[in-house]
Amino acid sequence: MTVVDTPPPPQLPVRSKPAADGAAWGGLSPMLTRLAAEHATGVLVREHGTLYLAEGRVVHAESPLSPGLDLLLTAHGTVTAEAWQDAVTRADHRHGAARLLLDGGHLAEGALELCHLGALHDAAYFALAPSSTPGRFRYGIAHPLGPVLPVPVATLEREILRRRELLHRVWPDTTPDRAPLVRTHAASAPKSTPRQQRLLERVDGTRTATDLARELGRQAFHILVDVRRLAAAGLVAPVVAPRHAPVPDGTGQTPALADRPAYTTDPHITLLKRLRDALEAL
Repeated sequence: MTVVDTPPPPQLPVRSKPAADGAAWGGLSPMLTRLAAEHATGVLVREHGTLYLAEGRVVHAESPLSPGLDLLLTAHGTVTAEAWQDAVTRADHRHGAARLLLDGGHLAEGALELCHLGALHDAAYFALAPSSTPGRFRYGIAHPLGPVLPVPVATLEREILRRRELLHRVWPDTTPDRAPLVRTHAASAPKSTPRQQRLLERVDGTRTATDLARELGRQAFHILVDVRRLAAAGLVAPVVAPRHAPVPDGTGQTPALADRPAYTTDPHITLLKRLRDALEAL
């Protein structure tokens, strides 16, 4: 038997920690960087979400692409929906909803801080995504939840960049993040975890990752990680819209649903899966 001795692959370049820290600061939103420097208080409204600031630190974040803190707390019985709604209704400029929940014994402070940080980072990931429209800042606006655990802007940006890099390593295609998902079948796929199996049971060709996050009461970013892992394994694929949208006919109406082009999975992803399956079969 002939043994072929091949040289080891070259090492990948590694950035030094100071360089990475410097790249994170100010790299996502110049406006947010400026607001942090001037210790501003108010709300920054962006295309995919909002960030609430207090003295230059981010205290809350919300996004339509991410389940809110209320859903994360109530979905699994950490707080009852009635207790949450009562706290929000009674909140004012002196006592935020968070303080009312703590004083009423509905929630431990450590649990609140943990859930709040998770919801904040989750929503901020989407709120600070690349945008086609400029952000708007309104001074003096406070969130009804009240202060919980402020996060420095530099820390938040580093965490968002870390999450982007993680998703890219898992599966570089971003299409599954926003498109409806459909189940597929791979010739040889790794066994899914119980958490992934619960997600797969709800994939029906109409639900997006955001829909799945709300149904499961989980942070949207964690759903994205599972979705991309399942896409890499060939178990799910995004449903992409047809290249040409329906054009109104002579009556000003769009074609009937049966006459419209059917949605389909991305042909490039399908080709990649076929190539992978063929290699695995060798």
